[in-house]
Amino acid sequence: MKNTLLTVLMFTAINSVYAAEATPLQQIIAGEQRIEAHKARDIYRHPQQTLDFFDVKSDMTVVEIWPGKSGWYTEILAPYLKDNGKLYAAHFAADASVEYFKKSLVGFNAKVKQQPDVYGKMELTVLQPPKDLNIAPDNSADRVLTFRNVHNWMKNEQAAAVFTAMYKALKKGGLLGVVEHRAVKDSVQDPKAISGYVTEAHVIKLAEQAGFELLEKSEINANSKDNTEHSKGVWTLPPSLRLKEQDKEKYLAIGESDRMTLKFIKR
Repeated sequence: MKNTLLTVLMFTAINSVYAAEATPLQQIIAGEQRIEAHKARDIYRHPQQTLDFFDVKSDMTVVEIWPGKSGWYTEILAPYLKDNGKLYAAHFAADASVEYFKKSLVGFNAKVKQQPDVYGKMELTVLQPPKDLNIAPDNSADRVLTFRNVHNWMKNEQAAAVFTAMYKALKKGGLLGVVEHRAVKDSVQDPKAISGYVTEAHVIKLAEQAGFELLEKSEINANSKDNTEHSKGVWTLPPSLRLKEQDKEKYLAIGESDRMTLKFIKR
């Protein structure tokens, strides 16, 4: 009995020390507002290292582009920014012509309404090119962040318009953070990016054409196991697993896609 009590006290003390030493961002990443399925993907998405690389601070104005139905990064950004900063979630239009877009927005709004203490100060804006591009007031954002979206804009020939919109929203000196599925270096870029993979060179070109300057690259979200050659493109891999049970263990062993992580500045 004494040994059990001693063990409990030791773990309590260790956890208390960790909580005291953890940064606010680390505490939020470990927080109860995040669903367990999202936390399980941290090994592939590295939110702490990624947001540190993009130099996101709690007193900044941040725009998250297309947070999706589940708001994977929104679960972190909203509570991190709510007291001293500002978060704009640039989502799909309610009257979007694509049914997937509508369902994604409905699901996101339902999630937000369930936790007003987490998301109540976040502001929802619309990014639905070519019509809706006002993701935040011009020259207002310290950071604009987009996670695995560039291929979607390329598919619909909207990438140039979106990069321009992100440039307009940023302050002078503000940073654009891009995470995207990475095609093999020097491979021929499909202009529609049907596989979901995009070359680093093409993303850099799109950003520079909008006025951005590349500051730095990171291998935080790299995955050397991903050779990018899959029958259903990037969606062959988890979490989508488009082939379902076919070779499932093989794709689970590879993990999520190889990803570039790029940081650009608006001079």
